[in-house]
Amino acid sequence: MKTIKPIRITSKLTDHPVEKLTSAEMGKLWAVYMGNTMSKCVLSYYLQHVNDKDIKEILKNALNLSTDFLRDIKKIFDSENFPIPIGFTEDDVNLGAPRLFADEFYLHYLKYAAKAGLSLYSTAIPLMLRQDVRDFILKCNQLTTDLLVTLNDTLKEKGFLTRPPVIPVPEKVEFVQKESYFNGFLGHVRPLHGLEIAHLYDNMENNSTSKVLLMAFGQVAKNEKVKNFMHRGKEITMKHIEACRHQLNNEDLPAHPLLDDLAENSTFAPFSDKLMLFHKIDMFSMKIRSYANALSLNGRHDIGAMFSKFLLDIGLYVQDGAKIFIDEGWMEKPPQAMDRDSMSSNK
Repeated sequence: MKTIKPIRITSKLTDHPVEKLTSAEMGKLWAVYMGNTMSKCVLSYYLQHVNDKDIKEILKNALNLSTDFLRDIKKIFDSENFPIPIGFTEDDVNLGAPRLFADEFYLHYLKYAAKAGLSLYSTAIPLMLRQDVRDFILKCNQLTTDLLVTLNDTLKEKGFLTRPPVIPVPEKVEFVQKESYFNGFLGHVRPLHGLEIAHLYDNMENNSTSKVLLMAFGQVAKNEKVKNFMHRGKEITMKHIEACRHQLNNEDLPAHPLLDDLAENSTFAPFSDKLMLFHKIDMFSMKIRSYANALSLNGRHDIGAMFSKFLLDIGLYVQDGAKIFIDEGWMEKPPQAMDRDSMSSNK
C-alpha cells in the first residue's frame, strides 16, 4: 500500500484591517473555535489507541489542522480584544482511558466530522467580508476538502469504503410529462432518481457513524441525564437508518452497513459528559442541515414526508440536549446583539 502523504498546513493571515468584525464573522469564528477545541481533545485521545500507521498519520494531520485553526482564530480575536472562548480543555479528556473504538472507526469518524466542518465553512464563505477572516475560512474549507479526499482514498485502499449504489446511465435526455412524477404514496410511484439516492445513502453513512458514537458515549457517560440522552439518540438514529434502508431496498439498491462492531466494550469515560453532550448536540445539528438539503432536492412525496419527520425528531432532540447543557451550567453564550430594551429599562 502506498504511503499517505501528510497534509501541508499553512497559515497566511493578513495584517489586521481597519474594519470591525461583522456579526456573521464573529459567529462563525466562535463556532469554529468551539468545535476545534472539542476536536483537539477527541483526536488527542484517539492517538493514544491506534495501531495502523496510515490511520495514525491521518489522525496526526487532523489534530494539526485543529491546532492550526485555533491559533489563527485566537490571533484574530486577540486583535479585537475579543474574549477567547473556553470551549474544551485538558480537563475534558482522559488520555489514559482504555480504547473505546477500533482503528477503522477513526476513518469513518473523521469523514463524518470533516463533512460537518465543510458544511460550516462553505456556508460561511459568502458572509465573510474582512480579508483576514475570509482568507482563514477559505483555508479551512480547502484543507478540510483535502482531508476528505485523503480519507476516501484511505478507506478505499483499506477495503473499508462502501460505494453509493450504481444506477444505469440514461439512454437519452427526457422531460417529466406528468405530475404523477411526485407520487410517493398513491398511484404509480417512479423509481428513485440519482439525487434522492445520493442523499438517502449519505444520511445512512452519517447515521451509521453517529450510532457508534451514541452507543459508546452511552456506555461511558456518568451523568444519568446525559446517559439517557445518548440512549434516546441511538434509538432515533436507528429508526432513521431503517427508514432510509427501506427506501433503498425497495428499489433493489444496497444500503450503507452498520458499524456497530467498531465500538469496544469499555465503560471507562475518555471524555467529560460536557464534551460528549456538546459533541452530539453539534453533530445532530449537522443532521438538520443534511436532512434539509436532502428534502430540498427530493421529488417524491413519501421521501419528503420522511425527511420532514426526521427534522422534527432531530429538532426536539437537540432542544432537549440544549436544556441539559444549560441546566448543568455548561453552555457558553455565543456573541450576541445588544439588548437595547434591557438597557432602556435600567435607566
